[in-house]
Amino acid sequence: MTDHHTYGTSTHTADELVRLVSDHLGLVFTERDSDYRGVYHLASSSNGRIEIQPNPIPGDDGEDDLYAPEHLAAQVLLLTTTPTPAPALHARLGSLEGLIHLNHETV
Repeated sequence: MTDHHTYGTSTHTADELVRLVSDHLGLVFTERDSDYRGVYHLASSSNGRIEIQPNPIPGDDGEDDLYAPEHLAAQVLLLTTTPTPAPALHARLGSLEGLIHLNHETV
């Protein structure tokens, strides 16, 4: 079983959110560049991974597409993937001002 959560914000830029989450959780993020996703930030540990990225991503036609079009208002997304539910992690993320829980899925 894998637990996925999506958070969003229009309050912080991706870089600001990286700093906030790094300070709050003690994680180190690495900047990645993807043709599909654009620039995003990744922190991995034995307990899972957290990714922070802008919702607008470079489109093939020169226009930006949305990574998560169902969350149009969110300019920046924070995605968590953990092997099992992690209520302590989500409580800590929920305490960050401007970060809103958008979706939860267990597969």
